[in-house]
Amino acid sequence: MNFIFILIAIVVLAVLWVIAIYNSLINLRNRSEEAMADIEVQEKRRFDLIPNLVNAVRGYMSHEASTLEKVTAARSAMMNAQSLGDKAEADNMLTGALKSLFAVAESYPDLKANQNFLELQRELSDTENKIQASRRFYNANVRDFNIKIQVFPNNIIAGMFKFTKLDLFDIADDSPAKNPVEVKF
Repeated sequence: MNFIFILIAIVVLAVLWVIAIYNSLINLRNRSEEAMADIEVQEKRRFDLIPNLVNAVRGYMSHEASTLEKVTAARSAMMNAQSLGDKAEADNMLTGALKSLFAVAESYPDLKANQNFLELQRELSDTENKIQASRRFYNANVRDFNIKIQVFPNNIIAGMFKFTKLDLFDIADDSPAKNPVEVKF
């Protein structure tokens, strides 16, 4: 009789252990998805600001059309990126193009004094900081999730329920975004 109670207790504990690991994996995966959504919200905010910024700058920088075209092309590439790696690379290209735009804008005193431009620049800078923070938050959650599904004995439960490794938000080693922005006057 005691043997049956012990066996039932072991089975109940094993089931509770599996449930606890499964729930923690679900929690970490959902936090990672939430963090990616935060990145997308900030990117949407940046997408909305960029056309206003380009329009504010266009009148002052008429002979800097290539800089404006690079910003527009980088924004378009970011909007069309599908995979996480493509998004990361396009996002970094857009950041670089915006840095070039602001560097070129430094040589236009009237533009630097324009309140609309200054406000857009401040908002865009704030958004860039939020994107960086969102990326770090996403990567931290992905790291925690990936560790959880790889360590023993969690890897057994993760394999049973087909949890797979998530990708970090990173740029490729050969990406132009890894190099500093070159500005020529």
